[in-house]
Amino acid sequence: MSEHSASNGRASNGGASNGGASNGGASNGQAGTLTSAAATRGELAVEAISVSKDFKIGHGQTLHAVRDVSFNLYRGAVVALVGESGSGKSTAARMLAGQERLTSGEIKLDGKPVHVTGRGDFRHYKSQVQYVFQDPFASLNPVHTVRYHLERPVKLHQGRGIDVDAEVTALMEQVRLTPARQFLAKYPHELSGGQRQRVSFARALAAKPSVLLADEPVSMLDVSIRLEMLALLDDLRKRFSLAMLYITHDIASARYFADEVLVMYAGEIVERGPAEEVTQQPAHPYTQLLVASAPDPDNLGSTLRRGPGRAGGSAGNGAGPAKPHQATQVATTGCPFSPRCPLAEDRCRAEDPALMPITDTRGAACWRLDAAAPELVSGRSGGDVTP
Repeated sequence: MSEHSASNGRASNGGASNGGASNGGASNGQAGTLTSAAATRGELAVEAISVSKDFKIGHGQTLHAVRDVSFNLYRGAVVALVGESGSGKSTAARMLAGQERLTSGEIKLDGKPVHVTGRGDFRHYKSQVQYVFQDPFASLNPVHTVRYHLERPVKLHQGRGIDVDAEVTALMEQVRLTPARQFLAKYPHELSGGQRQRVSFARALAAKPSVLLADEPVSMLDVSIRLEMLALLDDLRKRFSLAMLYITHDIASARYFADEVLVMYAGEIVERGPAEEVTQQPAHPYTQLLVASAPDPDNLGSTLRRGPGRAGGSAGNGAGPAKPHQATQVATTGCPFSPRCPLAEDRCRAEDPALMPITDTRGAACWRLDAAAPELVSGRSGGDVTP
């Protein structure tokens, strides 16, 4: 199963624009077609096709939170959306969950366009697509017991004639909160952080979904139990053949948990490919930065640490490593990462690159792949990788 890997019109750059207008840059069109590394796991469940989300922020300005993002979710597979805070990954997940309206683009569930126009449509969609929030304490109602949190979705989504007590007990066993009677009468504040997140998992499973959107599901938990919780999610994925979107800022966990990694920066996917390949041989300078900042990076991201002068090519205009005050900057023209990139040259500051194929399953949006990842593009002719 193939999917589009680049957006038409990457020229609409920048974090914010006056009146919602696009800022500079040239459209690179469709960069080709990539095959998702998760496609071999199972059937196609969800398609996000060139989805965008803009927010009006006052004074005639528009924040482009998500810009022409496309990806697929497959049953039994995990796709990780990786990026730092503010990259747009949670907004993308909320659009898939039906909690944010799309500015443009389309979402398909089981091959059919999703049009949520009323409460009935929304409930039907939510029975198939469930969302697990980052903070389990904030997502659970403090005045209701665990039993209430599980009984309500069972009654809403599974209809009449269901043995609610048996179903709730089964849900507790699925997330390994046993014996169930010991926890069902408790309130959220009486549970540990890990136990609260297990209740959140059980509540999502109560609808018997086919798609699970997990937004930083372990980031609020103690480090000692994060691996245990990821193992639980992996078990649930296999047991119920869930199509899972795993959102995280921790690229190291994505390596071990996901089939495919999508790296997001300033609302755009800047690199994608099989999890092992992206984390072991990152192509985009931003991905290299994420890997280099992770524990035990295996000396990856070395191109950034060496600096452009030793990376096999000129960085253009003597650009050096990003200065501290540049760390939060996003370019309003050209590549959004260019203010932070030590390899940036004039073209990077003028044109926003589309996602360009490296292999059948990998792509990166960078004009300087010849310098950032020469070993990956050595077979290509010329200094720049073009669509």
